[in-house]
Order: sequence, then structure tokens, then C-alpha cells
Amino acid sequence: MKLNELTPTAGSRKSRKRLGCGMGSGHGKTSGRGHKGQKSRSGGKVARGFEGGQMPLIRRVPKRGFTSMAKGYQVINVGQLSRFEDGAVIDASVLYEAGLIRNAVDPVKLLARGEISKKLDLRLAACSQSAKAKIEAAGGSVSTPEAA
Repeated sequence: MKLNELTPTAGSRKSRKRLGCGMGSGHGKTSGRGHKGQKSRSGGKVARGFEGGQMPLIRRVPKRGFTSMAKGYQVINVGQLSRFEDGAVIDASVLYEAGLIRNAVDPVKLLARGEISKKLDLRLAACSQSAKAKIEAAGGSVSTPEAA
């Protein structure tokens, strides 16, 4: 087998529809566009949601609800911190490099699931009370901007 002998599998490639090539082709005269009207013209498109001049549904229905302004924390649990060495200083950039959070920009919150026996110094945006108690029981410390 040589590169110049390669061909696609039979039936895997479909030839394009050749429009306007005579009545015998099946795609002559109107080229599959039907007769007259906006969609038969070149550049004739209808905007998404357009209902022919009638007041669109999106504008007929009243607005409801609100946009939540709550902070979106990236969550990490105490049990996930056991991979770090004893005495390590841990912040968002360290957690990002370890692959535990999606990015180093959004705030990180520590929750209490799991156990830890290492002494760690954590500098995070938020921490649950039970997680803080577990870290301090292991000899570590947690500092958050709210506490400072």
C-alpha cells in the first residue's frame, strides 16, 4: 500500500448537491428553494425568534426571577489535603498546581469531609467551622480574609 493508492471507504464520501444544473438533474429551475418568498431570495434569512411581525413569544411572556449574586466557591475537602507534606503553606495557586481546583482565580472554600493528621498552614477564601476545627486539631492553621 502506498500513499497515492489510499482511497476513502466506499460510501463514506458523499458528492455535493449540484444545484441549477438543468431539469434532468432534479435540482434545476428553483434549485430546491421552492417558489418566491423571502427564503427563495439570495441573502433571505429570518432572524431567530422572528414571528412575521407578530409580537414574539419572548416579549409576550413576563420576566420572572432574578440573577443570583452569590459567590461561586470552588470546594475542596480536608481529606484531599493529605497529599501535601507536613508544614506546607497552601493557597489557591498550590491547589491549582496539584490539580485539585479548576483555576487559581475563583475563591476556594474548605469543607470538613475526610481526616487529616498533617500540620498545614492554609490561606483560603472561606472555611467551614468543622473543617477549621479538624485542621487546628492536627496542629495546623487556617487564615481567611474575613477573619483578618
